[in-house]
Amino acid sequence: MNLLFIVNDPPYGTERAYNALRHTHAMAKAPETAVKLFLMADAVQCARQGQTVPQGYYNLERMVSIAVRQNVDVGACGSCMDARALSDDALIVGVHRSSMDELSRWTLWADQVMVY
Repeated sequence: MNLLFIVNDPPYGTERAYNALRHTHAMAKAPETAVKLFLMADAVQCARQGQTVPQGYYNLERMVSIAVRQNVDVGACGSCMDARALSDDALIVGVHRSSMDELSRWTLWADQVMVY
């Protein structure tokens, strides 16, 4: 099964991005399942390096890095990055600048699309 997760919300302030990453991790463990993750709008900040959070608080940088280690393809919307002054160099290793064209290809590839 091919799964695409699309995340729109910021990394902190709501728990939508957190729950999307938890769901992504769980599905990436499933046998014969390929997972892709597309970050857009404020969610591109989930892939920013150097996040510091209070002790005991979830860290979206760590969660995105885990997804990368699980072989999840992670793309960050390039125009969304530009609008937030997020450079390619600021992205977590393994996350790439993406586009609506790639999101379109990923959507056609997916058997299911989950939007957070």
